[in-house]
Amino acid sequence: MVSKDQGIGGLICLVCVVVGVFYTLGLFYWGYWLLKPRTWSLAFTLVALPVFVAFIAILAIGAWIGWTMATTPPPKPIEDITSEMETEKTKAEEKPTSEEAKPTTDETQTSQEDSSEQPAKSTRTRSKS
Repeated sequence: MVSKDQGIGGLICLVCVVVGVFYTLGLFYWGYWLLKPRTWSLAFTLVALPVFVAFIAILAIGAWIGWTMATTPPPKPIEDITSEMETEKTKAEEKPTSEEAKPTTDETQTSQEDSSEQPAKSTRTRSKS
């Protein structure tokens, strides 16, 4: 099943490709045959070709964005993410691991040594420069 975003992306891609094809055909094929002398003037060519390249580039970017939207899978609903986070949180609170439950003997010795020592005063002064 296609999500709404994927459908819109497919439509954007399709429209850009169809407009690009018809613009190319209209400019180079039908436009040429509609002219009576069957030749393009230099002024028309100098204007038409850069406009054609720019317009096709914009359509290509639009088609790429549409293709990306159409092929990217839809994200998970926010409700699913929050419910997963809540279940993980409750599981973590209910059952501490065996390593977290018991402090090791090294930790108890270091905590006793730290509490018996008094902190030394710092003699550093800050210079005003």
